[in-house]
Amino acid sequence: MSNAMPSKPTRPTRPTSRDVARRAGVSQATVSLVLRERWRGRVSPARAAAVREAARELGYRPNLAARTLRLGRSRTALVVVPALTNEFFARMHAGAVRVAAEHDVGVVLYSPPTGIGRAADPFASAGATLDGVLASSMAADALAALSGDGMPLVMLDSEPGDGAAATVNPDIATGMRLVVRHLLDLGHRRFAHVAADVPSWTFGVRARVLADELAAVPGARLVTTERAPIDVTGGLVAAERALAVAHRPTALVCDDDLQAAGACKAARRLGIRIPDDLSVTGFDDLAVATAVEPELTTVSLPADELGAAGMRALLAALAGERGGTTVLPVTLTPRGSTAPPPPAPPAPGRTNAPAP
Repeated sequence: MSNAMPSKPTRPTRPTSRDVARRAGVSQATVSLVLRERWRGRVSPARAAAVREAARELGYRPNLAARTLRLGRSRTALVVVPALTNEFFARMHAGAVRVAAEHDVGVVLYSPPTGIGRAADPFASAGATLDGVLASSMAADALAALSGDGMPLVMLDSEPGDGAAATVNPDIATGMRLVVRHLLDLGHRRFAHVAADVPSWTFGVRARVLADELAAVPGARLVTTERAPIDVTGGLVAAERALAVAHRPTALVCDDDLQAAGACKAARRLGIRIPDDLSVTGFDDLAVATAVEPELTTVSLPADELGAAGMRALLAALAGERGGTTVLPVTLTPRGSTAPPPPAPPAPGRTNAPAP
C-alpha cells in the first residue's frame, strides 16, 4: 500500500490575453484595444469580432484586481437578484447598495430574464469592469459559471459552499420550525403545504423542516403538498387544490406571503373563515402581510440586512479574507390569520345529546 498523499485536483489555468491573441490571430495590443472598447478607427470590425469570439470561447476575463491597483479606480460589484419586482429582493438590493456606497464601491445590477433558476453568464457584457459578485437564489450550474475564473463570489439565501467565497443566509430552518411549532401549540394536526415551485436550496430546507417537525408529533400529518409559482394567483390555485381533499387541513403553511395572500383569497371564495376554520401562515413579512384581512402570521426575514451583510462579506473577500457562512436570525410575527382549529366533528353514529 502506498503512503503517498493523494494529489489535490488542479484548478484550470486561467486564460490570458496572450491566449486570446493567439486564438484570434492578432497581437496582444489589439486584444487590449478591443476589450477596452478603444478599437474603432484602429482595428477592423472583423478583427474586433474575432477577438471577442476568442475571448468568449476561452472564457477570458481581465485580471481585475491587478487592473484596479494599476489604474487606481474604484471597485465595482455585480449584484444578481431574481427580480426587483419582488419586494424581498428589492429590499435586499437596497441593503447591498447602502453598504457599497459607504465603501465607495459601485454596483451593477443584473436580473436574469427567467427569474429564479439558471442564469445566462452576465459577464458577457459587464465582465471588463467587475471585481466581485453578490448573487441570490441561483442554481448551482449558474453558480459554477460565476465562480470559475477566480472572481470573488458571495451567495445569499443559497446552499453553503459550491465554490462561493462566502454565504450569507437568513435562518430559514428556524423560521419554518417557529411556524410549525406555533401551529402545533394552537392544536393543529392536519397541515397542507403551499410550496414554491422553484428548485432552490431555501425552499428545500422549508419542506424538509416542515416534514421533520410534523413527524415528531403523534397525530400530526401533512395532508398534501401543492406546488405553485410565487405569486397571489399561484397561491390561490394551490390552496383551492389543498382545500378540496377529503380530510381538509386546518392549517395552510405557505412558502411566501404572496402565496399566503392567494390562499386567503381561495378560502373566502370557498366560504372558509380565517382563522375560525383555517389558519394560514406566510414567509418573508412583505407589505402584503399587513394589507390582507386578517393580517398574516409570517416569518420576518431581514432582507435589507441580508444584502448589507452579503456586501460586507464580498468586501472582505476582495480584501483577501477567508469567508464562511453567516446565518442571520429570523423572527415569527403572529397576527390574525392563525388561531386554534375548529372542534372536530363528532364521530359517525354518535351524538352530543344527553342520555335519557
